[in-house]
Amino acid sequence: MKVGMCMFLWTTNVSSKHEALLRDIKATGFDGVEIPVFSGTSDEYRKLASLLDLIGLERTAVSAMGDPSMNLIAPDAASRRRGIDYMKWAIDCSNALGATTLSGPLHSTLGQFSGSGPSPAELKRSVSSQRTIGDYAAKHGVTIGLEALNRFECYLFNTMDALAAHIDAVGHPNIRAMYDTFHSNIEEADPIGAFVRNSDRIVHVHISENDRGVPGRGNIPWAETFQALRASGYDGWLTIEAFGRALKELAAATKVWRDFSETPEAVYREGYRHIRDGWQAAA
Repeated sequence: MKVGMCMFLWTTNVSSKHEALLRDIKATGFDGVEIPVFSGTSDEYRKLASLLDLIGLERTAVSAMGDPSMNLIAPDAASRRRGIDYMKWAIDCSNALGATTLSGPLHSTLGQFSGSGPSPAELKRSVSSQRTIGDYAAKHGVTIGLEALNRFECYLFNTMDALAAHIDAVGHPNIRAMYDTFHSNIEEADPIGAFVRNSDRIVHVHISENDRGVPGRGNIPWAETFQALRASGYDGWLTIEAFGRALKELAAATKVWRDFSETPEAVYREGYRHIRDGWQAAA
């Protein structure tokens, strides 16, 4: 198991100006960081990879699509092609970064709703889009971890069962699932059972408190979560995802109107201890 810290708490554009922060994250004990991929070039991510190598941090990647003009499940082929082109760019950047996992709600447009649940036609188009993306990802050594989000952020996949069924329909080894404790806390009647039933499809895990603040201070059933993770044989990343008000656009997208911790340092320092202690206790 490896412990990671998602850089969303500070930025969507990690660069050398964050070196001091990255060094402190490493000094805290983290194995790596999760790098947002929303803009930039492969060369820029390659340069960032060199910095992370120097510090001694491994990395994963995360992204999302908020532009309706590149929706992977849209009825018009042009929109789907733009979505696939975006995913190819994100995969290229992830590969340059040295990340073998790219996760997030990479199945549909974030925050766009049809007014009803996913239609059979949308699911069919999604299967086609994801197979194309999976083929490209495989050639570049990247696995996609699709994320089920709560009903207030997307409508295509809200539960792990629905997402896992879609993963099975896609049937591609490079298109897998990720589990997020925050979203599961909202949507699942049994968050632990949702993980256990679908653990064989899961390649990435977000450790996120019910308020998206400091892990361990809220009401997520952490002891049971860590026990289920260990019992399943999961040996991937446990990455803290928390949000703050530092970036107005990101705060607005995640509906963060107040601070959830006294400092960002409290999130990653206390959060790191929470994961390590919880993992050890679940042994």
